[in-house]
Amino acid sequence: MSKTMLELEHVSTHYGAICAVNQVSLKVNEGEIVTLIGSNGAGKTSLLMTVCGGPRASSGTIHFEGEDITSLSTHHIMRRGIAISPEGRRVFSDLTVTENLQMGGFFLNKAEIEDGKEHVFKLFPRLKERASQRAGLMSGGEQQMLAIGRALMSGPRLLLIDEPSLGLSPLLVEQVFDALAALNRDDGLSVLLVEQNMAQALEVAARAYVMQSGRVALSGEAAELAASDEVRKAYLGM
Repeated sequence: MSKTMLELEHVSTHYGAICAVNQVSLKVNEGEIVTLIGSNGAGKTSLLMTVCGGPRASSGTIHFEGEDITSLSTHHIMRRGIAISPEGRRVFSDLTVTENLQMGGFFLNKAEIEDGKEHVFKLFPRLKERASQRAGLMSGGEQQMLAIGRALMSGPRLLLIDEPSLGLSPLLVEQVFDALAALNRDDGLSVLLVEQNMAQALEVAARAYVMQSGRVALSGEAAELAASDEVRKAYLGM
């Protein structure tokens, strides 16, 4: 049986008086892709950012590989083997592809950076072709590949990825999700995926949590939720 990699227990997060995440409990097992789905404003991004330490959880606990990381600062959390590819990509537009990847490997030595770069280029050959191009001049799909590649540079054991399909063509969405599946299958990378594209997310994930108004409204095997018309209508507006 796979061990638990990430576990949230009754986690709440507030922005002032506003409760963005309300008593959420979930877990990601080692070598598993878990998706967090739900409509815009359901609290999915706030939950991911809470795992990263900004904002801090106002109550509850977060454990990563058995260690309580609830009160740790963001840079200490990231150095424990977690990386995030944020919503909206947020690449360094004035830097080249190679420079962006080097920023992702900020804490690594030169040899580790080169190894990481080759791994990313193998996963996304398009980035190798664009290695010396400024990121701001790339297409949305290329920037999404770069954002994922930059997150992978630190060699994380858990990747948090927020809305990778946002603004992409169906073909590019397919490529990005194929890459996530390959990372999970070939490298054993655990993934917590936030996504509004329900069909795509449930296809790649083993398990899913449906968020609504800051709470987990439903959870279960991804295939079961994907097959449920009731889930689509009640929680996802489909």
